[in-house]
Amino acid sequence: MKQNLHPDYQPVVFMDTNSGYKFLSGSTKKSNETIEWEDGNTYPLLKVEVSSDTHPFYTGRQKFGNRDGRAEQFKKKYNMK
Repeated sequence: MKQNLHPDYQPVVFMDTNSGYKFLSGSTKKSNETIEWEDGNTYPLLKVEVSSDTHPFYTGRQKFGNRDGRAEQFKKKYNMK
């Protein structure tokens, strides 16, 4: 196999932004945010909108809270009113 062809595979923490559920897994994705995990180590933090904790296929029901529409999310992101 060629060297330096594949990206680095590292442990990362995924956090579901809707429920706050976190889990440790491996990924090649990079992040500027970090979080201290239960084992005392610091890992990159990747935020996702849907995980097995909130997806209707796994839960059998919707668990989304008060979610703004796309326009409201844009306005909130860029501090517009």
